[in-house]
Amino acid sequence: MSSPDYPDASRRAVQSVARTDAAQQSPSPKPADSAEAERQRADWEGIAAMPEFKALIARKSRFIIAGTIFFLVYYFALPILVGYFPQWMEHKVGPVNVAYIFAFSQFIMAWAVAAVYVKVAAGWDTAAGAIIKKAEGK
Repeated sequence: MSSPDYPDASRRAVQSVARTDAAQQSPSPKPADSAEAERQRADWEGIAAMPEFKALIARKSRFIIAGTIFFLVYYFALPILVGYFPQWMEHKVGPVNVAYIFAFSQFIMAWAVAAVYVKVAAGWDTAAGAIIKKAEGK
């Protein structure tokens, strides 16, 4: 059994959506001044050519690659050790075996890696800010 107001309610909903869509549409952006766009592009190309910027990218890459390798080796060590050295992983340490301790240590390791990353990334942000200020001539 349908309500007699259903067509009106449906029409109102469609009108409401249309008004919302129209309100959300912003005027099309004006074409950027080509000289300004060229200047901004030149600024970023200049920053990318700076030795400080290249050194920052190299430091970031070394840390991220080394951290990723460490994480993957540590993460896949558990299934590999359980598969190839089950006698060692079954060794009891108190009420639990080594495999459970190693599995729990992966949670601790993940938080430790995240904490180290946050601390190191703060230094990258500081260095990036200094590079931008130098590029702007401040």
